Amino acid sequence: MPALPSCILDPLREQFLAELPGHVDDHPLGCHRPRIDDAVVFDKLVQVLVYGAGYERIADSSCSATTMRRRRDEWIRLGVWDRLRLACLDAYDRLIGLDLEHLAVDGCITKAPCGGESAGRSPVDRGKGGMKRSQLSDGSGIPMATVSAPANTVDHALLEQTLDAVKDFQPLPADVTVHLDAGYDYRPCRDALDQRGMVGEIAHRGDPAPIQVGRRWVVERANSWLNDFGKLRRCTERRRDCVDAYLNLAAAIVTLRALLRAAWYLYRWANRPRSPRIR
Repeated sequence: MPALPSCILDPLREQFLAELPGHVDDHPLGCHRPRIDDAVVFDKLVQVLVYGAGYERIADSSCSATTMRRRRDEWIRLGVWDRLRLACLDAYDRLIGLDLEHLAVDGCITKAPCGGESAGRSPVDRGKGGMKRSQLSDGSGIPMATVSAPANTVDHALLEQTLDAVKDFQPLPADVTVHLDAGYDYRPCRDALDQRGMVGEIAHRGDPAPIQVGRRWVVERANSWLNDFGKLRRCTERRRDCVDAYLNLAAAIVTLRALLRAAWYLYRWANRPRSPRIR
């Protein structure tokens, strides 16, 4: 069974390869093994993200685990993962349109059993290793930016760093409303919003959530979408840059899937899926 349907994997791979610079073979003797094709390694890393399995379990005769790790680190240094996420967001904005008047931010805690730079004692899992994601989404739930941190980091401490990611989406509308839950009902959060010229619709601590849920449910849905990926649901990476690389890849997949679902009703193209229900 493929990790992703071809209607998502094929354009994602094509865009990723377009973001890569040309490879220069600078071996002094030119006698090393032939380089594994980038498309093969990319498909393997997508499998790692989706299934959450170790590199050794995904490796086969076409690509070894060492090659996957080396190529992953090479692409991290080149910044390709972040450019892929921004390219998918740009395509969504041009064809469908991002709802930047209403933003939503929320945190999500997942397991991180191997520890590392983005792991800490989880307050919801008996002190076991966990990772927190501070997720920023637009008004329709499209993931725009993600900040990783140890699980014992409070949500409001990551708000400023999360809101700073909107610099990639300038110019913003005149009136931007940020929808937050009661975990952000603190003065530093309101000051951070005021400094950026944003209006905060923050739930009050002590009031029942269903009555004041507002429009922040879309970021809860975005967190659920990202938790569908095994590597994020149970993260075994120890380096923060590796975690961020998989977060960017997952956000690109979610954005592209949402783009195909929305475009199904508005556009026609040659390999258009038979149904908007794209898994």
